[in-house]
Amino acid sequence: MSKAFMSISRIGLGFIFLIAGLNGYFVIFNFEPFIATSPEAMSLFEFDYLLIIEKSLEIICGILLIINRFVPLALAILSPIIVNIFLLHLFLDRSLLLLAVILVVMQSYLLFCYRKNFISLLEKKPL
Repeated sequence: MSKAFMSISRIGLGFIFLIAGLNGYFVIFNFEPFIATSPEAMSLFEFDYLLIIEKSLEIICGILLIINRFVPLALAILSPIIVNIFLLHLFLDRSLLLLAVILVVMQSYLLFCYRKNFISLLEKKPL
């Protein structure tokens, strides 16, 4: 059962970020996005290169999660992005707060499942 939840969370998170990243490129190239974007979130990206970098990372990490390769790396890269998404929707735009909470729950669960990959980051090393 735990493996099933882990796979569902991994693939779900991967698809969400793959679709959100592709949708971001529609915004970058001034096409009509296929999923509505938050005006508050788009106003934060004053320079296009920030949006390009973030959306590229979302696409790459989404693909890595879907194909089950370098999952801890993808989780580490997506962690600050998910925190920013959550805080943005908590304080500025509550329209997608439920999705942000779902992202935090899936990310937290996957970080818990892959905790052995991250535990060495928290160990105190002797000088």
